[in-house]
Amino acid sequence: MTDTQLPTQDATTETADVLVVGSGIAGCAAALAAAQEGAEVLLVTKAAKPDGASTDWAQGGISTTRGDPESLKADILAASDETADPDAIDVLVDHADDAVEDVLLETLGIEFDETGDGEFDYTREAAHSDHRILHVDAATGTHILRPFLNHIDAHDRIEVRQDTAALDLITHEGRVHGALTDEVSDGHPVFAGTTVLATGGIGALYTRSTNPDDATSDGIAMAALAGAEVEDMEYVQFHPTAYAGENPFLLSEALRGEGAVLRNGHGERFMGDYHPDAELAPRDVVARAVETEREETGEVVLDVSTLEAEFEAEYPAIAEKCHDRGIEGDVIPVAPCEHFLCGGIAVDENGQTSLDRLYAVGECARTGVHGANRLASTSLLEGLVWGLRAGKDAVDSGAEPEIVEAPDLRNSDPDLPERFAAEKSIRLKRTMDEYLGLERDPEEIARASAVLRRLKGEVDAYIRTRTARDLYELRNACVVALLIARAAGENDESVGCHYVVSDGDEATAEPESPADD
Repeated sequence: MTDTQLPTQDATTETADVLVVGSGIAGCAAALAAAQEGAEVLLVTKAAKPDGASTDWAQGGISTTRGDPESLKADILAASDETADPDAIDVLVDHADDAVEDVLLETLGIEFDETGDGEFDYTREAAHSDHRILHVDAATGTHILRPFLNHIDAHDRIEVRQDTAALDLITHEGRVHGALTDEVSDGHPVFAGTTVLATGGIGALYTRSTNPDDATSDGIAMAALAGAEVEDMEYVQFHPTAYAGENPFLLSEALRGEGAVLRNGHGERFMGDYHPDAELAPRDVVARAVETEREETGEVVLDVSTLEAEFEAEYPAIAEKCHDRGIEGDVIPVAPCEHFLCGGIAVDENGQTSLDRLYAVGECARTGVHGANRLASTSLLEGLVWGLRAGKDAVDSGAEPEIVEAPDLRNSDPDLPERFAAEKSIRLKRTMDEYLGLERDPEEIARASAVLRRLKGEVDAYIRTRTARDLYELRNACVVALLIARAAGENDESVGCHYVVSDGDEATAEPESPADD
């Protein structure tokens, strides 16, 4: 193990050419590309099994150009409400097919669904103008991530360390030199030539989310605390069709792409009243429409009887989840659910952040591709393309590990009060649900900021003398929640996922929670 305060390298100091934090498609791609360039790579991940990574939860598929890149570029830009960065879109689309071909098809041998004549069974999802999405059933993430993890785990230049969290970045004079992990009680430093953050999304900030429970915003928080620039944090995308009951799960947009329709509590199909593309309108439009109809008519269901193919045969994984929850028949109750952060750590076309030797890829990164609203089935593609580019560029930079003084984490005080982290997390989630959800009122955004600042202060008081994963996760969630609130408060324009309403009503009180008792 590594002494936490060594100013120079000795036999016990741990180093890596490239340190990757996170094991979704973006982290795997970065590790693979760096190893292919000759680097010795250490990948650390909180996940102890594949379904701890957000990629494993991805349903719909991965977009390709299908021979028409300009059409895909136009769809991405339109879905973003014309806010996406055209240069970033060019990078994504121009490298899309090569990345899919080289990594997913040739290297990993992913068997995407095919038609009866042996051609790929491309599907269509909301805001896509064509059938161009490769998929495996409606569980594409699972069928990509598990072979990917097996491949990199067997690579002789990559070490994968599971159930290992990064607590803080190691920085010196504006340069990142690695990260402290939780492998020992007061932090274990890993010094790296370059560090790649691929830590996923922010699902744990909201009560209902399509993300795994450990999507606690770690990478964004660590980067922001180290001084990295973040952008577009107000653009939190809610998926319009998640199961409305307990233990929500995603009902893939592919269902609507293949003919499923939304009906309100009166049995009426309503999306045509909100957008000319009806069920295939951009996600932010559909999500707000679903919530409006739920409030006015009591419920919204997804009617799968109108599918072109038989539901259970074509979507067995989704059908099984329905059966597990006692849902029988052709209608499934749905409600919007936090799904994806379109912003994050600001990066360039190679995933380089504003801090030297620090890269970010996947959902924790803000590439500019998504703008204010993400087009369906572009997240896996973005993670793959930018992961490959970041891994290569991290090695091409020529940076070598340097041993600097690591942060001194203290773990001297007794354990936290019972349920401290859990109860503070409930308070945070209720604040985000109430004030920073589908619709935001400026006064309520300000109220949320005040609540979140107090909450972060309470957490900081404990973290000074305690080192524990759940405490650092809570700190990270508080930091990113505040970043979202600040960005939302600074943007008074309704665009994409950020929908501002103000009717002069008095702001509601802070949500009650057991944490306040």
